[in-house]
Amino acid sequence: MKKELKKFPAHKTDEEAELFVDEADLSEYDFSGFKPAQFEFQKKAARLELRLPDEQLAALKQAAKKQGIPYTRLVRQFIDQGMRKLG
Repeated sequence: MKKELKKFPAHKTDEEAELFVDEADLSEYDFSGFKPAQFEFQKKAARLELRLPDEQLAALKQAAKKQGIPYTRLVRQFIDQGMRKLG
């Protein structure tokens, strides 16, 4: 019989999350809804000016909002993905 996994609880602070992870048995929780996250550590010193149609910028901002990230980060991700394909 398969064990029913618990929903992973939301935490309001990093401290809450750290305490939970330290004390909880994580094998009891369902992580299937989690998505991989990328962290940006490099300093951003270079600037890029780009002109887009208003509709495209609005769609970009909406897509970034759905992912919970700034739209400029989404643009960097798109550029990174495209550069990897050129590889």
